[in-house]
Amino acid sequence: MKNLLFFLILFTATVSISSAQSFRSIDKSPMDVAYLPDNFAHDRSGDDKAIAKVYYSRPQKKGRDIFGNVVVYDKVWRTGANEAPELKVYQDITIGGKKLSAGTYSLFTIPGAKEWTIIISTDLDYWGTAGYQEKYEVLRVQVPSSTLSKEVEAFAIQFEELENKSAVMRLAWDKTVVAVPIKY
Repeated sequence: MKNLLFFLILFTATVSISSAQSFRSIDKSPMDVAYLPDNFAHDRSGDDKAIAKVYYSRPQKKGRDIFGNVVVYDKVWRTGANEAPELKVYQDITIGGKKLSAGTYSLFTIPGAKEWTIIISTDLDYWGTAGYQEKYEVLRVQVPSSTLSKEVEAFAIQFEELENKSAVMRLAWDKTVVAVPIKY
């Protein structure tokens, strides 16, 4: 009887442990991060500090017609996949000539055929655009879109430093790119 009780307890514990160790599968749109300056994540040997960084998810094109189809023109888009990107700004900057104070924000966009609206919001942690409210916007700027000669398979955000403490934040997917001007 003792042996039977021991084996029942052992069996129950084994089943409980093995079912507790199941994890959900890998996201189809992996997370990534973009830093300003762009080399910040790779070369931290100097005294440079990050000015900004964006956490975002990278959906794949997979042969689809993206802008105007998968991403509808003239509607608020989460700017990637899954949750809206989180923009962390470590010092006051300007985006498109408008001041943005240091802090943590959500990044949304409204893609258009020739121009995009870049939206910075204080309301965080959105899955997609569910619950998005314009009243939390702290900054909205217009930037032209351009056509790339080479297709970008996975949505990407990348900073490029320019001269005189300026940079651009590029958002690219499929054959479309926008460059958002930044001063710091």
